[in-house]
Amino acid sequence: MASRIILFLSFLVFSFSSVLASDPSSLQDFCVADNNTALVNGFACKDPKMVQADDFSFSGLHLPGNTSNPVGSKVTLINVAKIAGLNTLGISLARIDYAPWGINPPHFHPRASEIFTVIQGSLAVGFVTSNPENRFITKILHQGDVFVFPVGLIHFQRNLGNGHAVAISSLSSQNPGVMTIANAVFGSTPEIPSDILAKAFQVDKSVINYLQTKF
Repeated sequence: MASRIILFLSFLVFSFSSVLASDPSSLQDFCVADNNTALVNGFACKDPKMVQADDFSFSGLHLPGNTSNPVGSKVTLINVAKIAGLNTLGISLARIDYAPWGINPPHFHPRASEIFTVIQGSLAVGFVTSNPENRFITKILHQGDVFVFPVGLIHFQRNLGNGHAVAISSLSSQNPGVMTIANAVFGSTPEIPSDILAKAFQVDKSVINYLQTKF
């Protein structure tokens, strides 16, 4: 009998811990970000009486991004910094433009899964699963195709055509964050010591020193 009680209490503790660990439901209709307050873990709410339609809107997503850069792509992110009304809603949006054969280089979002829709062109996409499998899952997408990138997994896109391509991504966070692998590894401030990277990548330090000059 005692063992059953202990098991039951353990179940209750686990259940309550799981509930407390999840994000709470919103307690009001909206919580428009007050950008004049300090950022803690999200933004404080603007006085609802001061909220206007502009707090929930953004104009300009129809405009192509400038892809004249080394990777040939431009991400236009619409997050809580662009639309204050996204605060506490757990969503954001991005437009990605690709030059011919341009890429959105390997990166991951630490706080969001992503659902990706091709609007124009054809794109090769893929992500890699976590250790130890490191399985590469990839597909070629065409106009109207949709693909999902799970939270925290490294992924990329590449334009497969000689024309420009466009995609729209929806993300499950008001501020999904992004870490581009090459920039983080070779362009950190201060730099990661080259001997550490040389050992990790199993190459000569001169290769690492060269790559660090690129970022």
